[in-house]
Amino acid sequence: MMDNVSQITMFFLSGLNETNNHRFTLFFLTLLCYCSILLVNISVIVIIIMDKNLHEPMYILVCNFCMNGLYGTTGFYPKFLWDLLSPVHVISYSGCLVQAQVGGSFVAGELSVLSVMAYDRYVAICRPLEYHSVMSKQRLIMLVCYSWMTPFCMMGINMFLTSRLKLCSPYIARFHCVNWIIVKLACFPAETAVNNIVAYIMIIICLFHGLFIVLSYMYLFKTCANSIVKRAKFMQSCVPHLTALLIFLVSILLEIMIMRFGSKDLPQTLQNFFSIEFLVIPPLMNPLVYGFKLTKIRNRIMVVLTLKHK
Repeated sequence: MMDNVSQITMFFLSGLNETNNHRFTLFFLTLLCYCSILLVNISVIVIIIMDKNLHEPMYILVCNFCMNGLYGTTGFYPKFLWDLLSPVHVISYSGCLVQAQVGGSFVAGELSVLSVMAYDRYVAICRPLEYHSVMSKQRLIMLVCYSWMTPFCMMGINMFLTSRLKLCSPYIARFHCVNWIIVKLACFPAETAVNNIVAYIMIIICLFHGLFIVLSYMYLFKTCANSIVKRAKFMQSCVPHLTALLIFLVSILLEIMIMRFGSKDLPQTLQNFFSIEFLVIPPLMNPLVYGFKLTKIRNRIMVVLTLKHK
């Protein structure tokens, strides 16, 4: 059994090697970015929790979406900020697996939450008279649990399989841990076959989520086209979801570019940006989109700002 267990206890992260001359500037910019992400996400979450008028399925799902953003960024930014001030960039074996688990489940969670949101909008617009009976408290709890447990369990299986691999190198050419990079360090590529199969199954499940979202909004768009009232409702409540989906797809596309074209064809600085922008743009932009576009949240924010100003 011991032959299947990695003897590596520490990973060395080389992704920050080219930033030594600018690391203090990068530290303050990263800290500013992380504080902004915390501020906008926590603000939306607190507003939804505190205002009973926002205790509706759509807003609870928005709150859930912001919580996922906080979950993903917390797995990355504190360690990254520490590394920017540290002369040696290392992470423990278990810490690396945890960071890969959080990052992977965060990405898959974005898609699962968006698919649940698409279902909510479908019921609200296409079956308005049945909305409150279909989107009951019990159904909402089930959907929220599904949006968290599905990606977490899928990624957990992946990480369990990865933890059984014997690794031959402790060097990771990034400044954070990603499951597919850890798998590439395996001594015997034949042992990664099961990992690859599970990874493909996870990708297929994510593609089904994506297909469901696209088909839902296509059907919604078709349904709303001939009704001014439904069209207005679509523009008000569905456009933020579509914007969040577009941001997510662009982020994942950039990550896939890194996976497919690798380090030989792209400068290290560009690789660094592409590898973390899904931890910068979506968590920062999504709460802003929902805060400004959804009328009830926007009005509540304006009330709070007005009271503070007075």
